[in-house]
Amino acid sequence: MPFTIATWNINSIRLRLPIVERVLRERQPDVLCLQETKCIDELFPFEPLAAAGYPHVLINGQKGYHGVATISRRPIALLETRQFCGIADSRHLSARLSAGGLDILLHNFYVPAGGDEPDPEINPKFRHKLGFVDEMRAIPATSGDSAASILVGDLNIAPLEHDVWSHKQLLKVVSHTPVETESFEAMRLGGNWVDLMRQLVPADEKLYTWWSYRARDWAASDRGRRLDHIWSSANLSGRLTGIDVLREARGWERPSDHVPVIARFDLD
Repeated sequence: MPFTIATWNINSIRLRLPIVERVLRERQPDVLCLQETKCIDELFPFEPLAAAGYPHVLINGQKGYHGVATISRRPIALLETRQFCGIADSRHLSARLSAGGLDILLHNFYVPAGGDEPDPEINPKFRHKLGFVDEMRAIPATSGDSAASILVGDLNIAPLEHDVWSHKQLLKVVSHTPVETESFEAMRLGGNWVDLMRQLVPADEKLYTWWSYRARDWAASDRGRRLDHIWSSANLSGRLTGIDVLREARGWERPSDHVPVIARFDLD
């Protein structure tokens, strides 16, 4: 079996625990990284996840907002939960695990959405987002003490033209503005991260992971964006064997507006 890792903005782990359990049961990823868990650590549903075969859980939560969790079938060790922009919210968790004889450093991120107005002078949420991405430059894909690195999460930016349903119409919409996409790609390339989804899906093909709750019929209108990402260090990119975007999960009962993305590696 390949080594598999999934990322998913779940939009409340307690509210959507049944569909998390469904993904764990049907897809059985080795690791599932969740964002926007909206749960304090004391109320996190450890027992149902352990019963599903995932006894190793790392969390960085807060009440009602944000929050990340990394859930694993195999042992995983917490490295740090880092703050960005001097703001004490729960948007990052890094851990170490082993797969295929490699020591892997795994980052789980929830980048700020940025509000509605794409102007950092009048919108502090957008200024926070730009500052957050700028500080992510300090997290490179290669470091002296890890054989390989993976970075996943809801990064809240759709960087490429075909990562959104209409490049022209979304150029002034937060998540696809030039100031976001250019700084995002500069940060990724500067850190030597490989965009694994686009390694397998050509840049001229549409690729989405999020569909708004506001859409009357999300599937028919298909006005999506690729906000969720899986990156790796270059030495892992050659071992990638597949990417699955579980579009069907957007249509499940009480869904998140994001869907799981699963990467498969030839490691085990």
